[in-house]
Amino acid sequence: MLTELAHVALLLGSLLILAAPIGRHIARVFSGERTLLSPLIRPIERGIYRIADIDENREMHWKTYASSLLVFNILGIAAVFLLQELQGLLPFNPDGLGPVRWDTALNTAVSFTTNTNWQSYSGEQTLTYLTQMLGLTVQNFLSAAVGLAAAMAVIRGFTRKNADEIGNFWVDLTRSVLYLLLPLAIVWALIFASQGVVQTLGPYVISHGLEGTEQVIALGPAASQDAIKFLGTNGGGFFNANSAHPFENPTPLTDFLQVLGMLLIPASLPFAFGSLIKNHPQGKAIFASMLVLYIMGLGVGLWAETSGNPLLEKLGVAGGINMEGKEMRFGVVPSLLFAQSTTVTSCGGVDSMHDSLMPLTGLVLLFNMAIGEVIFGGVGVGLIGIFFYAIMTMFLAGLMIGRTPELFGKKLEPFEMIMAVVGLLAPSVTLLIFAAVAIVLPQGLSSLNNAGPHGLSEILYAFASACGNNGSALAGLNANTVFYNMATALGMLVGRFATILPALALAGSLAQKRIVPASSATLPAASPLFVIMLMGTVLIVGALTFFPVFVLGPILEHLLMQAGTTF
Repeated sequence: MLTELAHVALLLGSLLILAAPIGRHIARVFSGERTLLSPLIRPIERGIYRIADIDENREMHWKTYASSLLVFNILGIAAVFLLQELQGLLPFNPDGLGPVRWDTALNTAVSFTTNTNWQSYSGEQTLTYLTQMLGLTVQNFLSAAVGLAAAMAVIRGFTRKNADEIGNFWVDLTRSVLYLLLPLAIVWALIFASQGVVQTLGPYVISHGLEGTEQVIALGPAASQDAIKFLGTNGGGFFNANSAHPFENPTPLTDFLQVLGMLLIPASLPFAFGSLIKNHPQGKAIFASMLVLYIMGLGVGLWAETSGNPLLEKLGVAGGINMEGKEMRFGVVPSLLFAQSTTVTSCGGVDSMHDSLMPLTGLVLLFNMAIGEVIFGGVGVGLIGIFFYAIMTMFLAGLMIGRTPELFGKKLEPFEMIMAVVGLLAPSVTLLIFAAVAIVLPQGLSSLNNAGPHGLSEILYAFASACGNNGSALAGLNANTVFYNMATALGMLVGRFATILPALALAGSLAQKRIVPASSATLPAASPLFVIMLMGTVLIVGALTFFPVFVLGPILEHLLMQAGTTF
């Protein structure tokens, strides 16, 4: 146990060391300042602008920014869908795979374009090398870049005054890929390949066993996809088993780097925010609130997993520790660390079976996704989500003292509150509605593998993952049906664009306001009180929204398990 806890400490220490300098690098990139990478990348950037006829000095109104973002994503969905339907006619298909069923293809196209990477299929049996590389891997970069661009636009809303523009979407998108995602992905991919993550365009290998049985060993260009899978908080696995597959996650080093990769950019963005608004303590306050919430959830999960299952203890299992579904190569704590990190960051990659976790651990994972993926969150959108909660926090603080709320020097008026509430509640309401529909329809219940509260948790998890743009699954639910493919696709779209579009409208409104100097009546956003209130708002809003259904799901399952009943 001490070794495993040292693993956790090493991860958090590495994150604390790397987050601040990467945050400062992000700030310099989006401020147009020179960086260490500029001599190499700047000519490439300018070449892209010339080819695409983009004027990097021409900025956009928030509506133009939003429409550009929407058109780009619509084209991305169409491209990935067509690639799947035509893959049987295209090259890099050594195993002769045919077109993907239409509903699965549409769900996959929406999934990877919205940075969700929900997968209701087996990658090695469904998609060709070309589809994996040109479709999924490319969208892993672009969907992360879209989220980062949106976050930069919102930050500009806070830093500008009396302005109508919030930046240029195409410039933000290009810089996100060239200066941040691509360089980091190259480093991660090379390390992964050196550790044994497969990277080949060769055909699958046929192995003949001693008893004459034949086994097909799937291969492919996995290392390159895995790198951006984590750094972009995407999570889609090259293989069906995701990071539990030894070809995707072969060593303790790859497991460590995968968890670090999914946390790295989201944890760096608060520091980038502090640099961009020229107030580093405010960025540190946001980071602190995220880190404390992360550690709180991890602590609950550790307690639940190490407390064991009383039913297993009666069968003679030491301490009742449930090892079923865990990553046996690395242990219980690394498995839980991966699960906690993948659900707080909207990554969705897995190295263990979440369906086998203890009920209260499953509750933590559900909560991480249901609150809007704001504990670090996805690249860009996690910071946007915590801004929504910060606005709500300041609104509540303003009600207490009878003063118009302010945040980062900007007055918060009804429009800002409406946008924040829409961004927070639209995905949550969609989650609950779709889960309720699935529970009452035979098309929803027929896919269940478990009854009772655990079956409810499986349905809740599926829609929390879709609406939170996470992509992980509790499993035990056959989601590759027309009903679930269409329902989760709609949930992904709502979760993505009902967050980003209100955020861009918020940015446009804030950019037009003047910056208000702090006074004695202003609640400092860099104070411990603000951190406590922000965390309290996240926990209270999440509890008020989901506590009833959580009681019927994982909490009831935990109580019944203590009474000797399982599902």
